[in-house]
Amino acid sequence: MSEVERKLTAARTRLILDKPFLGALVLRLPMIEADAAWCRSTATDARALYYNEQYIDSLNLQQVQFVLAHEALHCGLSHFARRDNRERQRWDVACDYAVNQLLVNDGLEEPPGVLFETTYDGMTAEEIYPYIDQADDESPMDQHLYDGASDAPSQTSPTQDQEVGQSAPSPLSEAERDELSTQWQQRLAGAAQQAAQAGKLDPKIARLIEQLLRPSVPWRNVLARFMNSSARIDYNLSRPSQRREGDAILPSLYLRRIDLVVAIDTSGSVGEDELNEFITELNAIKGSMNARITLLACDAALDQNGPWTFETWEPLELPDRLHGGGTTDFTPVFDWVQSNTSAADLLIYFTDARGEFPAQPSIATLWLVKGSAPVPWGQRIQLN
Repeated sequence: MSEVERKLTAARTRLILDKPFLGALVLRLPMIEADAAWCRSTATDARALYYNEQYIDSLNLQQVQFVLAHEALHCGLSHFARRDNRERQRWDVACDYAVNQLLVNDGLEEPPGVLFETTYDGMTAEEIYPYIDQADDESPMDQHLYDGASDAPSQTSPTQDQEVGQSAPSPLSEAERDELSTQWQQRLAGAAQQAAQAGKLDPKIARLIEQLLRPSVPWRNVLARFMNSSARIDYNLSRPSQRREGDAILPSLYLRRIDLVVAIDTSGSVGEDELNEFITELNAIKGSMNARITLLACDAALDQNGPWTFETWEPLELPDRLHGGGTTDFTPVFDWVQSNTSAADLLIYFTDARGEFPAQPSIATLWLVKGSAPVPWGQRIQLN
């Protein structure tokens, strides 16, 4: 066994002992020495972990733990299956920012050249991606080979007992991608359960895993169900028309008006396209619910141009200009509701849930959240 192989084995062992969640994931990746002609540092294709011997030799033991955990988290978080139609380079950079933040938070020592930005703390790769400028020359510390390596001289599929990878691995087929995604989700859940039982699972990683493994239900469906459950259906006992035969007065059902308060977080965390999509969906539901909507905009304070009221027959529209961009405080919205709309049935708040929360109010509250931040009360809907 070479010195580099000893270092890799020792780093993996330390992860198993000190960071059992990460160690369990690393154990699932065969480690294959790669040709320096195509592998400049480390790489993964979700089937194996490839390494440049000289690169590993240049790192200390703690930094080797970081790079092993880095590749394992790319696989465990199924980054290879979540790119969809996003531009590859920007997606790879966003994935590195997401993984590196988690590892630094968990106390691992990053090697030179790692992409790291504290403002991305708690964000997923999907949430980081829009902030990555296509014109930037940033690149990840490793190589993500799920779609193949453009600079590889040739391609072949790896085997676990392969000695040295003289060529880059072949791209994942669609069937392989689906199969590996299922396998890594199972491995992720199992590793998290083991680490939690040992009391060694980082809370931020635990929340991220819960979010990833949670069954994905379109937010529009959840929003519609919640609003429909707030609709007020009542009995009408008014006297029927004189032209109706018979003397009996039978009750009939009718849909009473529902009063909604809709609050928008204008601190800059929610994009215009997302707001427009939200408003469009609310309009579609509003028309079938006999709903009157009062719209509020707020960052740390209410927009002084509001509120805006839309009757049941009026389409909900965003104002031409919304003031905001500061920090987030949810209290002004709930103070306004308490002072002005005692008869409101439901409050819907569109936000990233990063701000100051008041004590729980009496009004039923639905949080439509962009991002992974939790809410202390009310019902939370993830904006997928």
